[in-house]
Amino acid sequence: MKNMKKYCAAIASAAVLAGLAAFSASADDASVYYLNFKPEADAAWQDLAAVYTEQTGVPVTVVTAASGEYETTLMAEMGKSEAPTLFQVNGPVGLANWKDYCYDLAGSDIVSNLTSDSFELLDGDKVAGIGYCVESYGIIVNTGLLEKAGYSVEDITSFETLKNIADDIQARKDEIGVKGAFTSAGMDGSSDWRFKTHLANLPIYYEYQADGIDSTKEIKGTYLDNYKNVFDLYITDSTCDPTELSTKTGDDSRNEFLAGEAVFFQNGTWEYANLSGTFGDDELAMIPIYFGVDDENQGLCTGGENYWCVNAEASEEDIQATLDFINWVVTSEEGTTMMAEQIGVIPFKDAVESANLFVKNDAELVAAGKTPVAWTFTTMPSEEWKNGVGSALTAYAAGAGDWDAVVSAFVDGWASEAAMAE
Repeated sequence: MKNMKKYCAAIASAAVLAGLAAFSASADDASVYYLNFKPEADAAWQDLAAVYTEQTGVPVTVVTAASGEYETTLMAEMGKSEAPTLFQVNGPVGLANWKDYCYDLAGSDIVSNLTSDSFELLDGDKVAGIGYCVESYGIIVNTGLLEKAGYSVEDITSFETLKNIADDIQARKDEIGVKGAFTSAGMDGSSDWRFKTHLANLPIYYEYQADGIDSTKEIKGTYLDNYKNVFDLYITDSTCDPTELSTKTGDDSRNEFLAGEAVFFQNGTWEYANLSGTFGDDELAMIPIYFGVDDENQGLCTGGENYWCVNAEASEEDIQATLDFINWVVTSEEGTTMMAEQIGVIPFKDAVESANLFVKNDAELVAAGKTPVAWTFTTMPSEEWKNGVGSALTAYAAGAGDWDAVVSAFVDGWASEAAMAE
């Protein structure tokens, strides 16, 4: 009997060891594939992935979709055998297409690290995604060039004052030494999101505010005249002729600003890392995109549309590896430092204070009692709607279309796309 007990114990021990060996082999095979949404942060993500792999031995692949091509790229990649284990959706509208692929994050370490459950993206009771960043956008100002033109940031308090100053700079551009007041409002796919999505957010936001709603199936277009006024300012007080905008890229716009060819540049907190190597903090500022509605109280456009989702179709080992990776990103010194530098504010308990000047500009405006403009563009009915507005804006700028076509794309396009989504 004693020998039999020893034999059974040996068999049990061997089984345990075999199980551990199998688990270790599976763990060794685990990997992470992140399909990144932000081209401007690609290099930082590649570096961070390499650090994590060096520390843990877990391979992390980061693939970055081209600007404006994320949804198309995600559809293509999800059809492959080696699909992304970590991907992004842009809020409830984006989630509708991918909810069946989203692993339930409830109870995970990264969810417990959130500063508020308001950053959870829910599908019923399932935590389908988590918002991982809070960002702001507005008009970035070269304060040195603005002063050279005889003005200061404090002189710009409304759309009217912005327009007067921009018009004056445009009229005196040779004297000041710039090519235009604003960088090119490029309508190439790498740049048009700034106008068909980010600028288009403002008329939606103010209509929602006026009507006391937070979404709609039929936008009225109440504030499209204000949208026109800002876009007209961008394309007339510019570094280039409006007919050239269809081919102007995001890099063109950034490079014009870096070269000191323009005073104003619509973009967000994510641009700080690209600009801070050329400019000191005393040479930059971010101001609101004054819209002529509630300028006295308006702050920057602040919010988030980026939600991490873990692919529920991945293997258990890859799911766990992905959960471990993103939790490391938001808790480790390396991860939180990168996020602070590239993004600014992240809604996690271990976040480090951001040195991003534009994040500080947002905080200063809030402290002064200004109201941030919420990111309502997450309620836009589809990517096709954005593309329709972008095409109409491009034709309008080139003189090949009129503003009525923009209004139609905005209002009629919204209703038709919302109806198709039902």
